[in-house]
Amino acid sequence: MPTKLRIAVDAMGGDYAPQNTVAGALEALDQAKDRFSVILVGREEEIREELRKHHVNGRAPLVVQAPEVITFEDSPTSALKTKKQSSIVVGVTLHKEGKADAFVSAGNTGAVLSASTLILGRLKGVGRPTIGAVFPTEGGICLLLDAGANVDCRPQHLLEFAVMGSIYIRQLCHEQNPTVGLLNIGEEASKGGSQSQEAFQLLARSKLNFIGNVEGRDILKGKAQVVVCDGFVGNVVLKFGESFVSMVRRRLVEYGRRSFWNKIRARLAYGALRKMMKDFDYQEYGGVPVLGVNGVCIIGHGQSTAKAVRNMILRAEEMVLSNINDQIQNELQTIARG
Repeated sequence: MPTKLRIAVDAMGGDYAPQNTVAGALEALDQAKDRFSVILVGREEEIREELRKHHVNGRAPLVVQAPEVITFEDSPTSALKTKKQSSIVVGVTLHKEGKADAFVSAGNTGAVLSASTLILGRLKGVGRPTIGAVFPTEGGICLLLDAGANVDCRPQHLLEFAVMGSIYIRQLCHEQNPTVGLLNIGEEASKGGSQSQEAFQLLARSKLNFIGNVEGRDILKGKAQVVVCDGFVGNVVLKFGESFVSMVRRRLVEYGRRSFWNKIRARLAYGALRKMMKDFDYQEYGGVPVLGVNGVCIIGHGQSTAKAVRNMILRAEEMVLSNINDQIQNELQTIARG
């Protein structure tokens, strides 16, 4: 690995690309103080037009041409075959070829996940790569795995998710022995179907800090720092959580419209509410890694702002420097040996 890291950014990924991706990349470079360089991948003329708006001189990122764009409407697997010159495919390939140390995208999640898996390959011992979602809790944060990458999961996959999630929390959140919970409809070991019960037994026999089953209400309480479930359930929880902040804001505005005094009360409450809701803001976390692939790929929200893109790039740097993949591979091999 070169002394100076190189992070490839999908400049065409997201609802507001390339404006936000270029602005976020420049913010990351400013904050990094020359710790890494950025490669913007996408339609070169559009990217350079954005760079000109920022009057970039000495800190200009490298630009790599990728004329095609995989949209959110595209089928991920089909698009990878028909759009081989897309910013996602070109960016992940740069990583595969060692021309970049990480890849960041706020584009089509399925396409990024598929490209990461097919082009980079899986780590040894990983049945299925996974993506997570970070939730603020009463005591810190909780990483929910899987957040939508794998709809149907075998018990062994849930064990792998727990291992990968524990390492992620341990390294990037400095938690020495993260607690792990299995999302279920009750706390008893006998709850859930046969798949859940078998997963419970696998987790209980592992060396992880497994505290048993947790219910949906336990996520925000912070009962477990890593919560595992299949991607169908995880994605439902994620989408419900994303709707919570906007609902509270709308209700506060509606309350303020009812009377003059309500408006005063709403304004007084808004400052405290804004600080509280900051923990729920996806921009603060930037994005989440694809865990289990042979590389570092960070996936962000489709509506990522420049701030979110900046934090995605900084998260990618953390992932590379922490050598999480080596630890995942070693721990999964230990489990395989029994």
